[in-house]
Amino acid sequence: MGHISRPRPLDAGPSGRSAGPAAVSPSRPARAADVPAPAPRPRVAGKFLFVGTEKLYVRGVTYGAFAPDARGNEYHDLTTVERDFAHMAANGINAVRIPHTMPPRALLDVAARHGLRVMVGLSAEQYIGYLIDRHGAPDIEALIRNTVRSCAGHPALLCYALGNEIPAPMARWLGRRRVQRYLERLYRVIKDEDPDGLVTYVNYPTTEYLELPFLDLVCFNVYLESQERFEAYLARLQNIAGDRPLIMSELGLDSWRNGEGGQTRSLDWQVRTAFAAGCAGVFVFSWTDEWYRHGHDVGDWTFGLTRTDRSPKPALDSVREAFAEVPYSAGVPWPRISVVVCTYNGARTIGDCLEGLCCLAYPDYEVIVVDDGSTNGAGAIAGGYDVRLIQTANRGLAIARNTGLNAATGEIVAYIDDDAHPDPHWLTYLAATFLSTSHAGVGGPNIAPPGDGPIAECVARAPGGPVHVLVTDREAEHIPGCNMAFRKSCLEAIGGFDPQFRTAGDDVDVCWRLQERGWTLGFHPAAMVWHHRRNSVRTYWRQQIGYGRAEAMLERKWPEKYNGPGHVRWVGRMYGDGLTHVLGWRRPRVYHGVWGGAPFQSLYQPASSLLGSLPQMPEWHLMTASLAGIAALSVAWRPFKLALPLLVAAMVPPVAQAWLSAARARFPDGPASSLARLRRRLLTAALHLIQPVARLRGRLIEGLTPWRRRGTPRPAPLWPVTASIWSEQWQEQQQRLHDMEAGLRADGGCVLRGGRHARWDLEVRSGFFGAARLLMGVEEHAGGKQLIRLRWWPTVPARGPLLTLLFTGLTAGAARDRAWGAALLLGLGALVLAWRTLEQCTAAMATTRDAVARLRDEES
Repeated sequence: MGHISRPRPLDAGPSGRSAGPAAVSPSRPARAADVPAPAPRPRVAGKFLFVGTEKLYVRGVTYGAFAPDARGNEYHDLTTVERDFAHMAANGINAVRIPHTMPPRALLDVAARHGLRVMVGLSAEQYIGYLIDRHGAPDIEALIRNTVRSCAGHPALLCYALGNEIPAPMARWLGRRRVQRYLERLYRVIKDEDPDGLVTYVNYPTTEYLELPFLDLVCFNVYLESQERFEAYLARLQNIAGDRPLIMSELGLDSWRNGEGGQTRSLDWQVRTAFAAGCAGVFVFSWTDEWYRHGHDVGDWTFGLTRTDRSPKPALDSVREAFAEVPYSAGVPWPRISVVVCTYNGARTIGDCLEGLCCLAYPDYEVIVVDDGSTNGAGAIAGGYDVRLIQTANRGLAIARNTGLNAATGEIVAYIDDDAHPDPHWLTYLAATFLSTSHAGVGGPNIAPPGDGPIAECVARAPGGPVHVLVTDREAEHIPGCNMAFRKSCLEAIGGFDPQFRTAGDDVDVCWRLQERGWTLGFHPAAMVWHHRRNSVRTYWRQQIGYGRAEAMLERKWPEKYNGPGHVRWVGRMYGDGLTHVLGWRRPRVYHGVWGGAPFQSLYQPASSLLGSLPQMPEWHLMTASLAGIAALSVAWRPFKLALPLLVAAMVPPVAQAWLSAARARFPDGPASSLARLRRRLLTAALHLIQPVARLRGRLIEGLTPWRRRGTPRPAPLWPVTASIWSEQWQEQQQRLHDMEAGLRADGGCVLRGGRHARWDLEVRSGFFGAARLLMGVEEHAGGKQLIRLRWWPTVPARGPLLTLLFTGLTAGAARDRAWGAALLLGLGALVLAWRTLEQCTAAMATTRDAVARLRDEES
């Protein structure tokens, strides 16, 4: 990733820190006037920190280590601390990180007087060796507990840092799970003593693989001297952080080796890049060149913004200016953006949505509300805000989006749902991505807000919610409709949204159509919106049925995006809450490098196997229902009892996946009673089980194989057919095939193109059991004339004959045992399967024949 310049003297400890926290005492006793009045404590809200209703961008510096006094107290000179903190505040700094020693409470009082918040280091990394050798081990939990008690609830407290950079060799020796359990145990200790205190752990690239989802915010020390690589690594860290704030807990450059000019330039782009990438804060390493290690001052490094005598370096001016323009410079030529809100009976939430839109920190935007025939007063509520209100008859979501697109005056069109409200800088991050890339569209995360009730909390952690799919850390394959923005020219070039998608699926379709044109989609992790989830099981069930219907429609339009059974094949990786835990035997692997020497050590998750994914598929539940029916018929034929153990075996994997997913889900501060917590887990597990069933129901309503032709079956041959067409007009073969494909799709057919190694050009699917394939050949003749040769033939996937043979064999067995009722049912099943295979092959051959006939008519 690039050269790493780190402040590490040869005689320093594993992380360049002192041996341990020491008790400290101020130079004078605290007075009543020193103690600040209580203030709102920082809280996490999605990707950012807030104090009350105000967003808190952390603009910080690290402070220490300094030479201790005779009693080992590092921060004993409060006069110097007071002068330093006043100097910091005057230069736009609002936070101080004390990396390794618990500061005295008097230091926190000084910080509060100057409006500074303190990240308190608890130095858990210094005790990690006791996990190996417990001889003489202190009571680590008691040490942490006593330290937290000494400052719990102080108004200057920003957060607790469990530790700083557990050395990679130690983490590798212990194994990541043991380290993770150690940190989580100490996290619980802190929360017991200070429930409202925020907790983090300061990680670094060499142990990036540690999975710490319990932390309130994510902190990393990163020293990269290439801006391009720094940007790329920040995008990776944002995906690791997920829906939590990311803070750069150390960044900087040594002016001893790079010169003060080099330090100034580097810190300018480091700070600006971090905030532009969506970081919630930055700590510059460090405030001063004064640095004390192991009994003596260190003079061969100068990372400070001020020199040892506290005289400012040019880098301080650079950092002050960068901090003043968070998150972006005021001179950016921001494009005009049209925000479109489509609503249908959204009276319950649209007011909250429009309140948020009215408070956006963006200089040039308009809000267009399209009321798609609401009957509950949503339009009247919207009319009370400073928006452009367009009221129409109910025509569906896609047409409503197109109505907003046609009315938009901005060069960027952003869409947000009526049950979502944006972060104040939502448009800023979207627009900045458009300005710095050529993406046709950009999206961001959507996060469930707190306070919607226990059912909504469970739904937010259930599958089927709006998730984004990323091909890389910064490029998306899909961005959900509740938070997406596009260049207006690109949307107009593809004709807007497809009107057939009335309730869902329009966002997936438009993303694929843009990518079909060769355009790309981007993702910015800080362009976040709060998106309310369904607050009842009934509405969640209905939503998932609607999504199932949309899936069937997408299958019909984009068959190449789906596999044979009809499941979407994403190229990228899905991100978001509620993803079902896939059972599997393949473990994630840590890339350590040879002898554990890699500077960036990452966790690689194996791709889910087919066997692990099967229980999530709706067809698995259909199979389970079939086995239950067969087991119930055991009174008609005793061998049907064999279906009972198969039924149990079929039920175990989805139940196990559902419970594991619910057990691993992370909820906000939960109810006090263990029974209430158990109910919440059980409901989440139940939602994981019913979601694929609801999707299956939706697909059945729309048509389990939606590409089949409806109407009366037409006769067609079930053997290969050859035809020749004479053309007086020369045309490329690819164009003729493209025209045939377009005609078939316009007629409602499901058409696939042959791949690079295929012996056919087009495949017409008629259902789950039958299809037809076509091959074209062209003979060139004088005068630009052509003889077009065509051959098409039926093709039967193996699943149809195999199922037919299975039912036939079972029919024979039941007849042999004189179980005539069972034999009749099984025989009917075999006949239905055989008939469906025959019918679908015939329909596909007839559809292909019609396409050839149209081509003949066009050439005649």
